[in-house]
Amino acid sequence: MSAVAEAILRAQAPPGVMRNAARGALSLPAADMLNILVHLAGQPAWSAEATATLANFDEQAIQQVIGAAEAPVAVLRYFTEAANARPGLLPALIENPAVPTAALARLAEKAADNFEVWLTSGRVHSAGDVLNALARNPQLPARMLEHVKQLLASAPEAPSEASPYESPAVEASEYELKHAAEIAAAEGIPFFLVDAQQQEAADLEEDEGRVTMLQKIAALKVGERIKLAMLGTRDERFVLIRDTNKVVSMAVLESPKVGETEMETYAAMKNVQEDVLRGISRNRRFMKHYGVVRALANNPRTPIDIAIPLLPHLTPLDLQHLAKNKNISETVRKLALKLFRTKSEGRG
Repeated sequence: MSAVAEAILRAQAPPGVMRNAARGALSLPAADMLNILVHLAGQPAWSAEATATLANFDEQAIQQVIGAAEAPVAVLRYFTEAANARPGLLPALIENPAVPTAALARLAEKAADNFEVWLTSGRVHSAGDVLNALARNPQLPARMLEHVKQLLASAPEAPSEASPYESPAVEASEYELKHAAEIAAAEGIPFFLVDAQQQEAADLEEDEGRVTMLQKIAALKVGERIKLAMLGTRDERFVLIRDTNKVVSMAVLESPKVGETEMETYAAMKNVQEDVLRGISRNRRFMKHYGVVRALANNPRTPIDIAIPLLPHLTPLDLQHLAKNKNISETVRKLALKLFRTKSEGRG
């Protein structure tokens, strides 16, 4: 990637350069230009111009970029969104192995035409999740639906909805596609821990030539830390959940390796960013686990607007303990006491 492109993605370029970039007026390779435009399309100040430039970008140039295995993930994500889909780009997207089949499935389910392109693709024939998405599409003609059903009968079984964590590699790719602009913007930011303890700082300065886990992680780029957050060990995730770079710490919550007990530990941690605690509260899978709910409610760092809706789900005993917890905000303590009395009277 060119130095100009990196400066734009990091918001370090002058306003004039940013404006020219949004208009597509820079002499850069198509891959860099598309990466920049997709990034700017997500920025309020440049969104309108960048989106218009993307809509009029030469389709053949786009095909060459998105058909390459090294295509920028942000660009692939942009053109696999239904709102940005173009018929002429479909073959290149379908056949590029860098595009996860999960992304193709979302596109297939909302397709309005060009079904022949889907059904003549060898990759689609062996992708059960894409075939299932086509079968769910109400726009698919009846004769093609029968063909899809025949293909499904011989296609490898797609992961069931009850087991959505079967493929860690795909999960990592999906997260990277979704947050590509943030990853690009944060790539040069050094590694720091939230509220790092003195012992951890000492570990980083350890002599005798021994490389600690923290040192290894600190040497990784943002994209590499995200992969580690998704696919690494529990100890590595325990470090990365405290990464001050939000796009890294939030990736830990998306890891297919995180179980209920581990998530409960994160929910109780006081040295994580507020965004992490908010992210946990939005995770339906783990919020069904009472231990996670209790840990969030008792964590002094949990925002009040997150903690209060959790209180009605707590047992009377936990409400009583929470009401006595002086580390929690007075508002939460008072409401916990009120609910404790209400539930206690109800039992009586």
